Amino acid sequence: MADPMESGVKYMPKLDKEYESVQFLPTADSKKLEKGPGKTGAVIGVVIFVFVVALMTGLLVWHFHFRKDEYTKRIYIGSMKIENQVFDNAYENSDTREFKALAEKVQQELKTIFSNDPRLKKYYVNSTINAFSEGIVAYYMSEFKVPVGQEKSVDDAIAGLNQQNTRGFPITKSNSNLQVTDMKTSVIDSRMSPKSFKEQKKVKIHTKPNEIAKISTDGFPNNPYKPNTFTEWELRGDSGSVIKLEFDTMYLEENCSNDFVKIYDSLVPIENRALEELCEHYTPSEPLTFYSSGNVMLVTMGTNDKYDFPGFRASVSQVDPATLRHTCSTKLTDSKGTFSTPNFPNYYPPNIECDWEIEVPSNKVVKVTFKKLLLAEPGQEDGKNCYKDYVMIDKTKKLCGEHKRGTLFEISTTNKMTLNFRSDHSYVDRGFQAVYEAIDPVDPCPGKFRCKNDQCISQNLTCDGWNDCGDMSDEKNCKCKGDALLTCGNGFCKPMFWKCDGVDDCGDGTDERDCKCDVGHITCKNKKCVSEKKQCDGQDDCGDNSDELSCRKNSEIQCTESTYKCKNGKCIDKVNPTCDGKSDCEDDSDEENCACGRKKLRSSTRIVGGQDAAQGEFPWQVSLHYHPFGHVCGASIISEKWLVTAAHCVQNDNNHRFGEPAKWEIYLGLHDQRKSTDSFVVKRKLKQIIDHPNYNPNTFDNDIALMELDSPIVYSDYIQPICLPASDYKIPAGQNVWITGWGATREGGTAAKTLQKASVRIINHNECDKLMSYRLTSRMLCAGVLTGGVDACQGDSGGPLSSPEGDFMFLGGVVSWGDGCARRNKPGIYTTVTEFLGWIKEKTGV
Repeated sequence: MADPMESGVKYMPKLDKEYESVQFLPTADSKKLEKGPGKTGAVIGVVIFVFVVALMTGLLVWHFHFRKDEYTKRIYIGSMKIENQVFDNAYENSDTREFKALAEKVQQELKTIFSNDPRLKKYYVNSTINAFSEGIVAYYMSEFKVPVGQEKSVDDAIAGLNQQNTRGFPITKSNSNLQVTDMKTSVIDSRMSPKSFKEQKKVKIHTKPNEIAKISTDGFPNNPYKPNTFTEWELRGDSGSVIKLEFDTMYLEENCSNDFVKIYDSLVPIENRALEELCEHYTPSEPLTFYSSGNVMLVTMGTNDKYDFPGFRASVSQVDPATLRHTCSTKLTDSKGTFSTPNFPNYYPPNIECDWEIEVPSNKVVKVTFKKLLLAEPGQEDGKNCYKDYVMIDKTKKLCGEHKRGTLFEISTTNKMTLNFRSDHSYVDRGFQAVYEAIDPVDPCPGKFRCKNDQCISQNLTCDGWNDCGDMSDEKNCKCKGDALLTCGNGFCKPMFWKCDGVDDCGDGTDERDCKCDVGHITCKNKKCVSEKKQCDGQDDCGDNSDELSCRKNSEIQCTESTYKCKNGKCIDKVNPTCDGKSDCEDDSDEENCACGRKKLRSSTRIVGGQDAAQGEFPWQVSLHYHPFGHVCGASIISEKWLVTAAHCVQNDNNHRFGEPAKWEIYLGLHDQRKSTDSFVVKRKLKQIIDHPNYNPNTFDNDIALMELDSPIVYSDYIQPICLPASDYKIPAGQNVWITGWGATREGGTAAKTLQKASVRIINHNECDKLMSYRLTSRMLCAGVLTGGVDACQGDSGGPLSSPEGDFMFLGGVVSWGDGCARRNKPGIYTTVTEFLGWIKEKTGV
């Protein structure tokens, strides 16, 4: 049945002159109108006048009387130090007589303080005292009833109070007889409002020396945390100690606006005492340890109604503050050494100061290189406005922001250098790790190449096509070495495998001249190579417009091996038309069977140089476990029952029967190898393994195999198939693709626990073949990155090379072989899936 609201105009705009279009009804006696309004007209006029006056009066009364009564409740939360009181242990319990007596005095003091400011006095409602800590510090929540539009004025007044931190403030005639100072107040995070959640919970823990307490989400690790719940963990230590909070597991929803953990250097959630906000999943390689500045800390957690995850578990203990300062305020006199902020690579404590004085022999100068510098708290991410946490060099230059590459350094003008590190009360980061060394001011890089930016690198790294200095100074004015490098016209050297891939890597087009174009490219009249995808796209990609000549609009053409054949038997000349969101065939068959290659969830070792993939980002990725070793290879889902992997993963040897289906366990939807029992992970056994009959174990030619599951799977947000390409599908050289897996994170290294991803670029087949000593066949494709350091490795074999086309991902290749992992000028080699589509169809029906 049709919805009546679906018909007619949904929105009618208001006319600016709405009375200009009034239509008058006709009258039977037009002559009477010519003589004026008459009595009846006069009465009607009076009535209308009275009505208009009443309406305007009503509007004015509403505007000036009722509207002024529109208020918003403004909640501020804060702390103040009480100078003339001594802490009593009874103050830890809000039910004691002592707590209530002191709380009443603090409430009186707050009322007096707020009453002294006319911007606050008339809007103040009341205050609640939440807690006390040693010091003595009182924590409170204050409510104001603020007229709409006046919120900023009240916020400014509160900020003014925060700036008045002189001892003995405020001078009042309060009956509380309290002497207070260091008042800090801020608007409460709206997510922590008492009415924001259905359920609230508070846990109080007072740790003892040499004691470790545990806190965790309800039900951890067997059950997910509760939805729509706000929990507070109030942590205390003995006077003079600081709190250490160490997470061993943190697994929350990805979006912090939904579920979050927020940590405070306080007993209440004061925003200018917030240390960090956490969500998502953190691996053990990303340690999460926090310290307080005093003997208290607050951990809060809020959850919404959707996507509940395992949660967190953490250890709580008290430590001596001196343990954090053993590397602070030291004098360094060796010729070389290292130093770092307290607790690096974990989070440094709030409100801490560290000073280092470096002195080297008088005929040297000091060079300090920051291997990592992570001081990017909110407000100074750009590294320019270092008004919060920073490190200062020789009292003149401040450093902050984020620098991970190890290229940030400072050189002194004398044999001494001082460094001062400061952190404020709010938002901590990882800090820095630095190396200092004594260098010769005349020859600061003995036996090495000196970059223009004063970096020192090995001489054999110059003119090799890689930007090792960071400013390209090691790659300028070069005489290129060996056949693996191409000499650009501008003097740069570039790896030969970037030649003729349609990308101007030299910067002057040298690498794209005189090319024998690779598969998937056309040869322009000027001999430049351009991707077939750019032909007839309305843009002059060749430079001589030859790619736009003789173009037809996807018209029907004679079928050849390089054309796409529609289901009705007709062929079109568009490259890769399948699943691109546009119907190019008359029968729309190019857009059929497109329920694949798309992730359902939003996406923030085995892939050397890669990074953690987001959960569900590559839902077709499979982990193949061989008993009793665990993860051995990867694979890709292509249907409810069939997987594609590499043939070399399923070859028997003298000791192991990799070709026997019963030896394998298949994990689908897996993200973290340590969490194979997660509810969204599906485990299957194998019914059969079919490796390609022409697989050559010596050359890795035809390195592809099929696996049939013992029972079909049901697709979910975490389990989806990847699209198989059409037979004419081409991935042109220069295109970026994704490789994924749990393999070794470096050559000879250990496997990754969390699924890794890396972006690599398809490399010109002819040039790659030369580079790999002519070992490539037509059934192999080549991919790598210009900067080096990214590649597949042991344990990634059989996994997908995912090629993006619009909103879809296609299985372009299967991880096969390579010379080592992520070596320079040694890209990875992948089995070309389009060469085996007929065989896959024959064996699986997919």
